[in-house]
Amino acid sequence: MFEKIKGRYMALMAGLLGMLPSLALADELSAGDTAWMLTATVLVLFMTIPGLALFYAGMVRSKNVLSVLMQCFAITALMTVLWVIYGYNLAFGNGGSMNAFWGGFGNLFLAGMGVDSMTGTIPETVFMTFQMTFAIITPALIVGAFAERMKFSALLLFMGIWLTIVYTPICHWVWGGGWLGDYGVMDFAGGTVVHINAGVAGLVAALVLGKRKGFGTTAMPPHNLTLSVIGASMLWVGWFGFNAGSQLAADGTAGMAMAVTQIAAATAALAWMFAEWVVHGKPSVLGIISGAVTGLVAITPASGSVGPMGALAIGAAAGVGCYWASTRLKRAMGYDDSLDVFGVHAVGGIIGAMLTGVFSAVSLGGSGLVKDTISGQVIAQGIGVGATIVYTAGVSFIILKVIDALIGLRVDEDSETEGLDVSQHDERGYILN
Repeated sequence: MFEKIKGRYMALMAGLLGMLPSLALADELSAGDTAWMLTATVLVLFMTIPGLALFYAGMVRSKNVLSVLMQCFAITALMTVLWVIYGYNLAFGNGGSMNAFWGGFGNLFLAGMGVDSMTGTIPETVFMTFQMTFAIITPALIVGAFAERMKFSALLLFMGIWLTIVYTPICHWVWGGGWLGDYGVMDFAGGTVVHINAGVAGLVAALVLGKRKGFGTTAMPPHNLTLSVIGASMLWVGWFGFNAGSQLAADGTAGMAMAVTQIAAATAALAWMFAEWVVHGKPSVLGIISGAVTGLVAITPASGSVGPMGALAIGAAAGVGCYWASTRLKRAMGYDDSLDVFGVHAVGGIIGAMLTGVFSAVSLGGSGLVKDTISGQVIAQGIGVGATIVYTAGVSFIILKVIDALIGLRVDEDSETEGLDVSQHDERGYILN
């Protein structure tokens, strides 16, 4: 009997000892996860330069094409430097007793981050750079709302301050251990942090700057939709890094995020196209690419928690809802949001954020809610949306008014008539020989 018990004990210990290497590796670097996140990071950067830059550049008038490209490129550089100096720490650092609201200044200039620093199964340097690409594209999105009329100097000052006191706090609230994340707000890849944030700030900027000279009386069609189609296509491809990359791992959730991203984008593109076809009699290229972007925007907060059925519903709602916002609502309110940043990103982000609280339910094909019920989750989502709108609108307005008082926001009428390419950069996008 003793020998039998001893044998079983030795077999059990051997089995446990055999498990130790796999247990030890659980918190160590995963080559597969790291390779995917390196790729995802490049894809998200690709969304801004050249994707968003080309998407916007094609929609402005030819005299402003270089100004938009310059703004997106300069924002990419400026946000990178600020993110390294303090932005990453404000968003993802430990703010001590104030951690519900901000991350603090504990490790400026990425102090303490080395080659062995880890975030889960990937190097922290990769996580930091991945999040940097989100901090780049969010302010770059705002450019479309006030295109063709803001001084370049004012833009740089606004974007630097906006990143510091608008983007990083909201990022921390949702993803960095702050109060919205703790409350149960679901935002997998940036419905509130990126799209509602940028869309609301864009609307405020458009209102503060006022309408473009000739708006409503002079035709201002896109000068080169070919560029915009190329840019939108790059955005669509890059968005897989945006959404599937937010899982921070190469696993089943990342796979589903990729699938629902494709489904929602395609559904929204068709929904916008058919809505426009019914209303105006013809489908447009600008309409279908705008629709695809709305689907990508709306699925962003839901991409880690909904299934294919939810993606179809969110895409359809975003395509129709954002078409209405970018046409009927815009005309009714009379604001000059040059490239429909509010109509696409704020409205699309709100639709996606709210429907995340519905279609993440297991009964509707999702992976589960943070709150116990759909109604409870929808309320939480509404609080996240409301807090983002109120904070972003209020603080963005203050920043803009202060900059306007200090150096002025808007170019003069002669510069606007001549175009920002020449008046701000002394260059031309097109030269006829």
